[in-house]
Amino acid sequence: MNLRQLRYFVTLAEELHFSRAAERMNMTQPPFSQAIIALEQELGVTLFNRTKRHVELTAVGEHWLECVRKVLDNAEQLPLLAKQIAHGEIGVLKFGFVSTAAYSLLPRLVADFRLNCPDVKLDLEEMTSDLQAEAILNREIDVGMIIPAHQMFDHSLEYLPMLREPLVATVPKAWIENGRITCVNGKIRLAEIAQHPLIIFPRRIAPAFYDIITRYFSQSGYKLEIGQEAIQMQTIISLVSSGLGIALVPEALRNLDRTGTCYVPLEGAPPFIETGLVWRREDSSPAVKRLINLAKPLAIPEKEVLNLA
Repeated sequence: MNLRQLRYFVTLAEELHFSRAAERMNMTQPPFSQAIIALEQELGVTLFNRTKRHVELTAVGEHWLECVRKVLDNAEQLPLLAKQIAHGEIGVLKFGFVSTAAYSLLPRLVADFRLNCPDVKLDLEEMTSDLQAEAILNREIDVGMIIPAHQMFDHSLEYLPMLREPLVATVPKAWIENGRITCVNGKIRLAEIAQHPLIIFPRRIAPAFYDIITRYFSQSGYKLEIGQEAIQMQTIISLVSSGLGIALVPEALRNLDRTGTCYVPLEGAPPFIETGLVWRREDSSPAVKRLINLAKPLAIPEKEVLNLA
């Protein structure tokens, strides 16, 4: 069975006359009639009741007609569909992201992509940076939004830096109100932070983030006391609001407003954290290319990129 036979069937169903139907298909009646007979034999059903003067659809033919019309309509859309796929206008894009990106880059990039590619389904999944790199190499996701680290970069991965922001301290609001924490000119000294337990991601979950914080303490000559580890940024902020310690978080986390916490800038030169997009260097997916093109105007200047070579 092929599309030509289906068109013969629909034409005869509309004309209910073999000669007129054959004429519409620019052919003579005998081969047209043989094509209809061959179709019925292949299906093993009778589509038309025939007499010398009358042709009508059987009950099976009436129900099948609606289905065949849908098939033919869909077939007519295939050339356009192919072009849309080739241009990245439809399909599925699997997108991993770190939790911190949900409060900075991710909402704007997702909104831009959905505006420009409304028929591409975005399959979003929160993942740690190391798992994203692995998932991209294994073709489990297409693009990742990560906090980059030296060890996760593979020669087959491409990276676009998107955001470089300072870390700020999030502290229990009650500690400031009762004088347990002292801020000077609206900022907090690392010496003050070092006197209290720190709530932080485990290194196995976020090695780049963990190393930035521990390096900040060691280079400043302070000992880091880890009071609690948590694998979700929302959990870290909740633990701070419960008075279990202080956390250093990206500045964009100010957008996560949690009762009982305050975000305070660090005095002096705070450490910076970088977030960017990563994808397979040889990925030919049009949808991936469209996402990257939308992201490039948002990328940070090259001179501000952290050195990860």
